[in-house]
Amino acid sequence: MEKIICGIQQVGIGVRNVAESWKWYKDNFGFDTKIFGAEGVAERMLPYTGGKPQPRYAILVYNLRGGAGFEVWEPRGRELNYVAFEPALGDLGIYACKIKSRDVRAAYEQLSKDSGARIVTPVTRNPAGGEHFFLYDPWNNLFEVESDTYVFLNEDKNLGGGNGAVLGVTDMDRSVKFYSTLMDYDKVEYDVTGVQADLEGVPGSQYPLRRVMLSRSKPIEGPLSEVMGTSHIELVQRIPEGFGVPAPKKIYEGRYWGDPGFIHLCFDIRNMEAIRECAESLGHSFVCDGGRDFKMGEADGHFTYVEDPDGTLIEFVETFKVPILKKWGIYLHLEHRDPHKQLPRYMTRALRFLRSK
Repeated sequence: MEKIICGIQQVGIGVRNVAESWKWYKDNFGFDTKIFGAEGVAERMLPYTGGKPQPRYAILVYNLRGGAGFEVWEPRGRELNYVAFEPALGDLGIYACKIKSRDVRAAYEQLSKDSGARIVTPVTRNPAGGEHFFLYDPWNNLFEVESDTYVFLNEDKNLGGGNGAVLGVTDMDRSVKFYSTLMDYDKVEYDVTGVQADLEGVPGSQYPLRRVMLSRSKPIEGPLSEVMGTSHIELVQRIPEGFGVPAPKKIYEGRYWGDPGFIHLCFDIRNMEAIRECAESLGHSFVCDGGRDFKMGEADGHFTYVEDPDGTLIEFVETFKVPILKKWGIYLHLEHRDPHKQLPRYMTRALRFLRSK
């Protein structure tokens, strides 16, 4: 049984108020399709929630132009713990979430107009030649809008779904091996070292950095892969050359999973046992295993977590059921389908029925 990485399913975002944050992501990024909303207790992540089950409310939302979703996650019943410093490039964890754009300059103009976004760079070109820019949402989460031609549904939007993430690491070669072997991000789009002119304005851009952008050489496959599409993982290592370059900090040091910020990077997969075997062969055993009986609202599946070499939480989800029109009992059932094949278009296009106006 081989492991199948279908794509990046979602980036988890811890927030103070789900409704408030989703409205902003819907209005400004086009994430208007809610797969589920679930109130409950996070009781299977105890190593990352202070050893106690934690009440929470979470939703999974997508932009059906194509790309990864957001799992917007609101802890309840406790005081939130915000990061105590301004994260900078090279700090450890998920530093920024990437967003697809068919027209980066139009997206820049759109987000410059009373959106509440704080844009920190002009439109520049990354080392591969693609246009991009960086902005903060109203809660100081950093996003990178980058040029990407992938389309699931050809909607009239300048912005698409998630396109991956920027992660801080301490040992580039070790991290490249981890992401290329376990997640199949084995194609190096660029590998550059030095002070990066295209990042000027982003905290930490004054430091010498090594940046490696990874993508997948395999074509996308799996039942829902056409919804999620292609993506990148960009690894950033701060180079300690000379004086004045501080050691990287862990963005979630001393905080709980679910506290505000980017809490995890989630991959949609098939064949969880093959994922387990590959992870263990790399010395990265599952740190949490939700079991095959886990339900999130009307969706269900099997979730697990590993830590990357620097402790960043990586989630794997093998989805079994997705609601389409639950009041009529209509669901996508995935468990017994060919794990390599994409669902027929008429099925995945039915996700449009979940769109919120």
